[in-house]
Amino acid sequence: MSAAATSQSSAEARQGKIRVVVAKPGLDGHDRGAKIIARALRDAGMEVIYTGLHQTPEQIVETVIQEDADAVGLSILSGAHMTLVPRIVELLREQDVHDVVVTVGGTIPAEDIPELKELGVAEVFTPGASTQSIVDFIRGAVSEG
Repeated sequence: MSAAATSQSSAEARQGKIRVVVAKPGLDGHDRGAKIIARALRDAGMEVIYTGLHQTPEQIVETVIQEDADAVGLSILSGAHMTLVPRIVELLREQDVHDVVVTVGGTIPAEDIPELKELGVAEVFTPGASTQSIVDFIRGAVSEG
């Protein structure tokens, strides 16, 4: 097989992969859960871009745009979800990005979940959510979008 044919096959294969940005916004320094989710998504055949710790909302949105992501998973354990998530959603809208599935995971109080969903968050995953349920949700939400 020629190099050009190999390149074309790789490009065609990538087009079918769901691209997910996994991000740790704010000052939260705990990323074990985010790394577990990133690995589960990758193992499920998705292309995962992990941003690392201490990302600003602006950095996260820029990564989503640059990577042409289908979904973004925000991992927040710091309690700042009601500040960070609305800002990220607002920035996505300002950049005319309406087709990216936004999910949030972490220690999110049940009473905050309805408000996050009203803002446009597709789903909130709290501690104990299985990696398979997250994989299944993202697959379904991206295919519906």
